[in-house]
Amino acid sequence: MIPHVPARWLVVGIFVLSSTLNYLDRQILAALAPVIKDEFRLTNAEYGQVLAAFSIAYAVCAPMAGLLIDRFGLNRGISAGVALWSLAGMATGLVNSFQGLLVCRAALGAAESSGIPASGKAFHTYLPPKERALGPALNQVGLSLGAVLAPPLATWIALRHGWRAAFIAAGAAGFLWIPLWLWAARKAPRLEDPAAGAVRVSGMLAGRLLWGMVAANVLSMTVYTLWTNWTTLYLQAAHQLTLEQANRLAPYPFAAAYAGGLFGGWLSMRWISRGELPLRARRHACLTSALLVAPTAAVPWMPSPEWTTAAISLSFFAVTSFSVNLYTMPLDAFGPRAAFGVSMLTFAYGAMQAAASPLIGATVDRYGFAPAILAVSLLPAAAWLVLAFTQRRS
Repeated sequence: MIPHVPARWLVVGIFVLSSTLNYLDRQILAALAPVIKDEFRLTNAEYGQVLAAFSIAYAVCAPMAGLLIDRFGLNRGISAGVALWSLAGMATGLVNSFQGLLVCRAALGAAESSGIPASGKAFHTYLPPKERALGPALNQVGLSLGAVLAPPLATWIALRHGWRAAFIAAGAAGFLWIPLWLWAARKAPRLEDPAAGAVRVSGMLAGRLLWGMVAANVLSMTVYTLWTNWTTLYLQAAHQLTLEQANRLAPYPFAAAYAGGLFGGWLSMRWISRGELPLRARRHACLTSALLVAPTAAVPWMPSPEWTTAAISLSFFAVTSFSVNLYTMPLDAFGPRAAFGVSMLTFAYGAMQAAASPLIGATVDRYGFAPAILAVSLLPAAAWLVLAFTQRRS
């Protein structure tokens, strides 16, 4: 019962709910991609451009969002972010052209760029260091829950009320969250940070530690963006499934991502409890995760929709385990500038997705999915090598 939950976990739990809404708004597009592509007569390359519009805005706005959250505070930052991305999500359900779709997804990307930096700020603000690894793991639960809910919820609403209603309903939910968060934020004491003011943004940008994390995120999250945005389309193309059949299977990889986030958080905590320094423990967890991603290369040769879903699920599990540890590293290294540190990883993800999405779409149009899947399968291992090089003294 809520009265027995420590206040800091009540706060974190409600905050994680914002991540559920964030990804629900984002993933409805992927869940309804076949219907929307048909209505707007989009090629896969044009669908990739829609993803890129979101991603470019997401990348460009993320560092500024992190700076503003560090400067003006978590409550103002996340409240404004949720309100703006809810409006953008609802507006997507009102567009009547490809150009309108691009504008709305760009607006959604700009607003949602505040979500992950704000979560990093929250975990640094309310959780002591020994519990901090659980923050990104639980946040991944929120992200994965939003992604799991999107296919069945979007399909259910679209079949009864049209695809536009799905965007409007999901966006409206954000306005119910804001007062809940402001109430919960008053219930838990904020932790005092003895290092506050000691970390400067200029020093972060001048060092290789932050840029190593940025480069590792660009490499590793290619796998994440592939399955986040293309799972439904891949299942349809690989096994000639209907939208309803594909979206019955699509939630399973996202559920696996939920488990992967918890596994990654637990794995690094286990090494820390044995005496490893936090950054080293997270690198070890990233190596284990990268090795588990490698079998992604076998996905195109799976013999049935069920086997394909299982293989995608393992891939999503592993890359999310990697991601949880990577997104915790700025909290360990740059504590009082946690929002800006995480925002640079958010920038890296958005920039990568902006470049990769049209490339994936064009590759799929010309050669099918197999080359894209093969190309990303070893990139998390390359990401680990970057981390090992840039953190070799940590």
